[in-house]
Amino acid sequence: MRFWTSKGYVLVVQDVRGRGDSDGIFYPIVNEKQDGLDTLKWIAAQSWSDGRVVMYGGSYAGWTQLYLAPENPAALVAVVPTVTPPDPDRSFPMDHGIPVPSAAAWLASLDGRTNQDLAVCDVQAAFGALPIIDFDRHIGRHLGAWRDWIENAADTPYWRAQRYQQHLPASEVPMLHISGWYDDCLIGTTENFSAMTRKARQSGARGAQRMMVGPWTHGGIGERRIGDVDYGSEAQINMLDLQHRWFETHLRGEKDPNPPVRLFVMGRNRWMHEHEWPLERTEYIPYYLHSDGAANSRLGNGSLSTVPPDEEPSDTFRYDPANPVPYCSNFDWKQVGGPDDFAAIELREDILVYTGPILTEPLLICGPLCVRLFAASSARDTDWTAKILDVHPDGRAIRLNDGIVRARFRHGTGAEHFLYSGATEEYLIDCWATCIELPVAHRLRVEIASSAFGKTDVNQNGGGPIGRESIPIIAEQTIYHDSQRPSHVLLPVVRDRP
Repeated sequence: MRFWTSKGYVLVVQDVRGRGDSDGIFYPIVNEKQDGLDTLKWIAAQSWSDGRVVMYGGSYAGWTQLYLAPENPAALVAVVPTVTPPDPDRSFPMDHGIPVPSAAAWLASLDGRTNQDLAVCDVQAAFGALPIIDFDRHIGRHLGAWRDWIENAADTPYWRAQRYQQHLPASEVPMLHISGWYDDCLIGTTENFSAMTRKARQSGARGAQRMMVGPWTHGGIGERRIGDVDYGSEAQINMLDLQHRWFETHLRGEKDPNPPVRLFVMGRNRWMHEHEWPLERTEYIPYYLHSDGAANSRLGNGSLSTVPPDEEPSDTFRYDPANPVPYCSNFDWKQVGGPDDFAAIELREDILVYTGPILTEPLLICGPLCVRLFAASSARDTDWTAKILDVHPDGRAIRLNDGIVRARFRHGTGAEHFLYSGATEEYLIDCWATCIELPVAHRLRVEIASSAFGKTDVNQNGGGPIGRESIPIIAEQTIYHDSQRPSHVLLPVVRDRP
């Protein structure tokens, strides 16, 4: 508050309805556009206001900016949406039809006018209790929105009414989009910037969109460390100064002379300044999965290379929902995943591990990550997870990013397509993005499994109603990597400019 008033701004902070001192009942997302427009109108009419408003904030407060921006309110000059989730059924609180347990814990922490302390609750045990829809009951709560989210898991009018991304390109508001490579909501920032710049290119209105992605978590924007990992002094950014410069530029009607994209390259620990996302000079190279039929665990014979497979035996594993793969060893529902070391977890037989050769020269990976998987299951429904990792010479396997697809929603959440036992299906697993230079002596690794306990709902494999299954069914899983079914990760390799 002192920072902004010292710069000549009036700072207005409003609780959403039902929170703090605001009237009404809190229900996530649904009221923010209209309430935001009303607030802007009120601010512009005050005697202390010159009629111009700028907005900043992270996560939910990013949503409150982007839900109203397509309305182009006259008072709104510029915004800084930070770590903003995409549409609420595409990452948080639902991930393409898959319940996200941390969303239930988040909702429980907001179950009152002030934040609730969940330290007295065994949140991890509640995540593992079945069915997942009863998470709230296991911590002594009744969370109406959580139950609504589960009831409307797939593509329904409930979710369509809450989406904002298809409307966002209608906005004329200058935006500085900020996120981190380990932000749980990274995809919202990259997708929104791409959609807005695509629209700007078509209309000729360039220059109003900027994106900055650093080596940060959802709650650690601008910091140089994630746990024990230090990304150096360049990673540390004063966000108040950054936001102030952005606002001053547009309040004065000036143009920002800097390139529109600023990306932190982990490994180098330096920034790259670019003109688009994804980078036009990216070469998308398939790295194929290989094995002699025993890729189970990091002790198996799974490998990764740019050579397409010929005739190779498939890999198999048994997925038991009663014993799911933990997403990471240091469980924290507030930040689900960072540069965690998965080497110990990779000793499990229900994880297929494919590791590339030792690098003899640095490899710059910067862009979207996608795994194309050919797989079969004995179950009617199941999940497939993919994780991309950086393997250090000392054996540490550090997560870069990952993704998941629920088999019934492999063609989208508009309809359920259940599996036939043993039938091969193709899956595209969106693993979001990363930007890192892997040094000499490091190796690239891909993990394939069927669960990520702590991050997403554990699929019980029965094909029953989402979030309501309570009887685990063991599934026999098969991954193919041959000439007709070349499973691979599509790697965004970037060459430095001459």
